[in-house]
Amino acid sequence: MKWRILGITGQVRDMPRKRSRPIEEPETDPNAEAKAVALRYDMERDKAPKVVAKGKGYVAENIMAAAQKAAVPVYQNKTLVNMLMALDIDREIPPELYRAIAEVMAYVYRIDKHAGERRKQNNKR
Repeated sequence: MKWRILGITGQVRDMPRKRSRPIEEPETDPNAEAKAVALRYDMERDKAPKVVAKGKGYVAENIMAAAQKAAVPVYQNKTLVNMLMALDIDREIPPELYRAIAEVMAYVYRIDKHAGERRKQNNKR
């Protein structure tokens, strides 16, 4: 199974433990520079998710456009994206980020699953 998720600017406050989805909050500062990080995880090949693209400004906008074009779910978290921006391209995320990334991946999985179910229902009509 392969995953691609992206993080962009946004702020996350303290995350309650019993939420069905991670808290997303978009960046409220209109002057803040856009940032984006793309992750890939192939359970058969990778030990942990890897950073496959990252950037600020124009590069971030291109990453986001590519995500939108490919219908890749986007998760907004300013703190997480700043931590991921510090990693090198093609590097696995460190163990300290496993929990945060696992919560995001579980959320993305649920989105993909629900979208697939809706497509099946629409195709039956």
